Amino acid sequence: MTKFNSNDLIDGAIRRAGHSDFGGESWREGLDCLVHSLNETAQLTQDGANMMGYRLKRLLTNRLAIEKTYNEHPEIKDQIVQGPIFVIGLPRTGTTALSQLVTADPQMRSLRGWESARPVPPPETATEHSDPRIAKMQAELDYMYATYPKWASMHHESAETATECQDLLGMEFKAEHFNGMAYIPAYSDWVMNCDMKSAYAYHHRVLKLLQSKCPPYLWHLKTPVHMLYLDAVVEEYPNAKFLWSHRDPANVLGSVCSLISYCRSWVSDRSDIATIGNEQLNIWTEAIRRAVAFRDRVGDERFADLSLADIQTDPLSAINRAYAQLGIPFDDRSKTAIQKWADGHKHGSHGKHVSHLEDFGLTEDQVRTAFGSYTRRFEVLLS
Repeated sequence: MTKFNSNDLIDGAIRRAGHSDFGGESWREGLDCLVHSLNETAQLTQDGANMMGYRLKRLLTNRLAIEKTYNEHPEIKDQIVQGPIFVIGLPRTGTTALSQLVTADPQMRSLRGWESARPVPPPETATEHSDPRIAKMQAELDYMYATYPKWASMHHESAETATECQDLLGMEFKAEHFNGMAYIPAYSDWVMNCDMKSAYAYHHRVLKLLQSKCPPYLWHLKTPVHMLYLDAVVEEYPNAKFLWSHRDPANVLGSVCSLISYCRSWVSDRSDIATIGNEQLNIWTEAIRRAVAFRDRVGDERFADLSLADIQTDPLSAINRAYAQLGIPFDDRSKTAIQKWADGHKHGSHGKHVSHLEDFGLTEDQVRTAFGSYTRRFEVLLS
């Protein structure tokens, strides 16, 4: 069984980059914890080890490339990131659809898959739709969907669509997303409770680089795990605002467990069916608890709430109301672009993802009881 070694990963990245400036050492604790947990519990196959090793090496190499660019162009640090507007909510509540609707708005700058995977050199406006990295990323996605065909119905994206900003946190090795890729409970416990200040500082650093030659500057970003760390988010981004999507948790958790179980099967032969239900229930009830507590402290002014039903049935009106709540302009150009995207992308066009709570040891009553205060607070429709 392949075992990872942090020093070997770091030395390999340095050899490829030709320099050793990672921009500090704050990322090292996360890498060491992740590597230890992968070695301890993930039970990776050889193919799985290759996949995880590639991902870790890419994050290290990208970080070195970013620091080299900053050293050559120190003026990038003076870039002003506006907003951002963060899409949050439990996974499988329509966060991806909401994110793509907001991405269609021409006033917004979104993190696209290709530039998240390969952020250096910084994208340029003149070539943002023809950059050769786009085709390379799309080929990788096409291969993934061909190899793992169920994935398209679970989470479909292209190289140019908005993606979750997990790699921006991942370059600090402080990202709960790693837990979705392999069974690493020790790392998951650590990252849920670590100091995320340095992770969001690096997140900010990457956004400055990405917008330096490719505006606009009002960013929209998305990943459900931000709910675990909203204090760190607003410490780094004092003007941050949040679009919060809502859906019956009993219709969410089974899908979350199914998605994670499928992803972990790519890298390991182990089965987490018996434990994954309670694992995910604990993570997401804690995320909701923290997000609600944060909202209680700071007030509702930063938040706009949207239901999955509204996002699916009348997205333009849903966005209109949310923007008005947050004080975001919504002119005819934005409305036309969002409606055009909605008309061309119907729910379920990539297949239907079927999942059952019972497969993961959970029941509807158990889930609804765990999220009871949340669903009552936000009047979430139970179906």
